[in-house]
Amino acid sequence: MIEIGTIIDERYEVLKEIGRGGMSIVYLAMDNRLNKSIVIKDIRKRAYSNNELLINSLIVEANMLKKLDHWALPKIYDIIEGKDGIYVVMDYIEGESLKEKQQREGIFDPDSVIDWGKQLADVLAYLHLRKPNPIIYRDMKPDNVMLTPEGKIKLIDFVV
Repeated sequence: MIEIGTIIDERYEVLKEIGRGGMSIVYLAMDNRLNKSIVIKDIRKRAYSNNELLINSLIVEANMLKKLDHWALPKIYDIIEGKDGIYVVMDYIEGESLKEKQQREGIFDPDSVIDWGKQLADVLAYLHLRKPNPIIYRDMKPDNVMLTPEGKIKLIDFVV
């Protein structure tokens, strides 16, 4: 766990925790060079695991994702290896997850659902048609689909 106020790599100031998963914690942070809000995903090493293999595979995956360029995907800016894991620095997506929206509003308007489905189909086609290696997104769920205030879909949580 990163302490709030910690500055990582003499650049990224951790502001607050915004999410938690199986082996990672997600923080809102400030890029002090660019004066921009970003997200740091702190992927922890596991006890009783081959951490070197895990960290190496995560770094390979994150570096591959850094090359992606689609409006519905957050950009990954930096990958920093620390003593307890790796930090993946990426875009902060303003908005709410579809899960949060559904819990707040209940049933969605069918026209909105169709629009979101088209946007998701577009980004999934982009990923699946990557050459030479298609990317299969394996964690599709309402938690991992963000809706921006402008009504655009963003697919998040690629790096485990």
